[in-house]
Amino acid sequence: MVSKPNFDVLVEAHSAEIFAYLWRMTGEKDDAQDCLQETFLRAFRGYSRLVSGSNYRAWLYKIATNVARTHFSRRKRAAKRRVEIDPSRLQGGVSPQDELERRELLVAVLEAVEGLPHKQRAAFMMRKYQGLSYGTIATVLGGTEVAARANVYQALKKLRAQFVKVTEGSRGKS
Repeated sequence: MVSKPNFDVLVEAHSAEIFAYLWRMTGEKDDAQDCLQETFLRAFRGYSRLVSGSNYRAWLYKIATNVARTHFSRRKRAAKRRVEIDPSRLQGGVSPQDELERRELLVAVLEAVEGLPHKQRAAFMMRKYQGLSYGTIATVLGGTEVAARANVYQALKKLRAQFVKVTEGSRGKS
């Protein structure tokens, strides 16, 4: 019988990748750190009930995904982000207009990703940025590999459609 690893070893082995996933999910380093702490707090509370030999990585991703979902629910109730330009941060001859357009595009990307249904957003982030297999994504999200693939596909399809709208809209401004 395989014994469970020490909880500290589990945290050490997976904290960096879980943090990267949460940072991509939340879009903010501080929010990701808060979510990481909450993820490992929840994991610590449930660790004694975890069966030896489980897929610990998928278990941690599932907890992190749920923490991110809670975070987004809270964030949706908060005010929308505002784009602000700090002229001192402009680099290498970038005009304020170019910087504004770049930031507007980044906000549009963030809003498009945040606008995805939770399972699609989580599956997309896990696959495209964390490099997780569809099997692991299915385990995390509680579905099949086919459903995991469908969630990633639908997320990409929606993001592509959103970018077509954004780029067409920016061309119309010129």
